[in-house]
Amino acid sequence: MKKIFLYILAGSLCFSACKKDDTPDVYVEPEDIATQNTYDDQAIKKLMDENYLDAQGNIKAFSSTDTADDNEKKLSELSPVTLPSGTIYIVRSGAQPPANPTPAYESTIKDDDIIKIMGRAYSYLAVNSDGNTSFTSKAAFLNTIDGTGIPVIDPMFYYTKRSILEAGTTDAAKKAKYYQIPGFREALQKFKAFNNPSSEAPYNLQGVIIVPSRAAFARNPHYPYLNTSYRNKSFVFNFQIYGRESRPDGEKQTSEQQQ
Repeated sequence: MKKIFLYILAGSLCFSACKKDDTPDVYVEPEDIATQNTYDDQAIKKLMDENYLDAQGNIKAFSSTDTADDNEKKLSELSPVTLPSGTIYIVRSGAQPPANPTPAYESTIKDDDIIKIMGRAYSYLAVNSDGNTSFTSKAAFLNTIDGTGIPVIDPMFYYTKRSILEAGTTDAAKKAKYYQIPGFREALQKFKAFNNPSSEAPYNLQGVIIVPSRAAFARNPHYPYLNTSYRNKSFVFNFQIYGRESRPDGEKQTSEQQQ
């Protein structure tokens, strides 16, 4: 009887150990935000080395079994540019609007423009596990390609108009930074806008913008897009700007709302 009890105990301990090994590590927020920033940068580097752009500019992961993508260049080999904020952008060759469009069209994107965006964007959490850092908790933030196929017009995460800020019910919600993603805004202005291509034309994504958490919402109060917390979350945008137009003065933020 004693031996049977010992066998059962040993089996239970083994099962518990195996179960523990199979359980993914729970994210623990680093006390020092600089540590999270380091995790973000390491995870971004890993993402850029493990993905490429397909014929329409979509981000794709390299296959370990299919040789069809063996000659594709990593995102890290596509001349990425790192801005002072840590945001990285990649301008996809051959996928930009014409330099001198006909008819004439102002393609320069200003920081208070109304934009029309097609593409996908995901949020990620950079986690370090046993010395290896990578992005986890992938969640859709924007997806017009697999959804309606219709570009989004004037998203708040690029620019939040005055009426929305005036309707804010807390001090934080009355400020533009509660809604806007600074790194995305900064990098998008390095691109040009198309002049509203026809709906029949297939999308041709212009590039990639990767925003580390410190250039997004970091640990600050923010608008709960999709009822989700973006604390410590980084963003990856894969997009095409279908159009831009100047914003009416009555919709522009006041200097106080921009602080």
